[in-house]
Amino acid sequence: MDTTNSPEQGMTSPTAAPGRRALLSASALGLAAAATAAGTMGAAGRAEAAPQEKRAPRRFEGRAVLITGATSGIGRAAASAFAAAGARVGFCGRRAELGRQVEQEIRRSGAEASYFPADVRDPAQVERFTEQVAARYGGIDIAVNNAGIGSGKLLHELTVAEWDDVMNTNARGVFLAVKYQIPHMLKAGHGVIVCTASSAAEQTRPNGGAYAASKRAIQGIVKAAALAYGPRGIRINAILPGTTDTAFVRPPGIPDADWARFKQAFGPLNVEGLERMAEPAEIARAILALASDDFAYQSGVSVPVDGGATAGRRMVLPPAG
Repeated sequence: MDTTNSPEQGMTSPTAAPGRRALLSASALGLAAAATAAGTMGAAGRAEAAPQEKRAPRRFEGRAVLITGATSGIGRAAASAFAAAGARVGFCGRRAELGRQVEQEIRRSGAEASYFPADVRDPAQVERFTEQVAARYGGIDIAVNNAGIGSGKLLHELTVAEWDDVMNTNARGVFLAVKYQIPHMLKAGHGVIVCTASSAAEQTRPNGGAYAASKRAIQGIVKAAALAYGPRGIRINAILPGTTDTAFVRPPGIPDADWARFKQAFGPLNVEGLERMAEPAEIARAILALASDDFAYQSGVSVPVDGGATAGRRMVLPPAG
């Protein structure tokens, strides 16, 4: 389940969850327990994983992949993973400087990616972005509709403009993306779409009304599209990430040591199963799996990747009288 309410999906908004960041900031700075081994263990794990990544089969060799909201967080991790697996990746985001950085990082690794500035709330920009990717790479084989924002306010505190911004980015943005992607896939006779919803669509929080509604809407879009376009060779699924360690949930300015302590305490309190936050690369790997031929018979479903957070909670009993 997301913290209030998004697994950083490559977009930010001036109306997005100032209260949530302040709350997380205060909580993170107030934790006393140290996690001194976290940095060393993380570095060792990355060092060990690198050779395996180089040897990994390039299962998306030559595929044209479009990703929205890929300048940071889950989208960025997905763009890098697809490119490393041989795909040609066209991605968008509103933050041009970050977009160019991601593009350069992927190209320096010897893979192929192109950044295009686009705001998924704007139909003309979404259409232009889609056509640019199709023209650059000769079509669209796979699309990942990941762009999204959150809001951390109770319903009566939300302004209409804030509600509209969340819905227009998350739900309407996915509708627009699918609307312009599908014709290319129909022409090709095949295609795969993965939409980033959220575990909050299944189990939300009191201040997550707008976000949960927008992510639930994505699930409806996915089901309808799977029925409509499955006979034409197009699969579409949703992924439901839980709280993920990205810049969206990490308050700005929090020192690494304080953030490590916060995460160590957050997991057991909020994720009943694995008792930790997800890493962006873990969500990206799930996206790649759903997009791969390994899941050729999977369509119209929402797949939780939340460490067991939505499976339920332990029973808490009152003290015996």
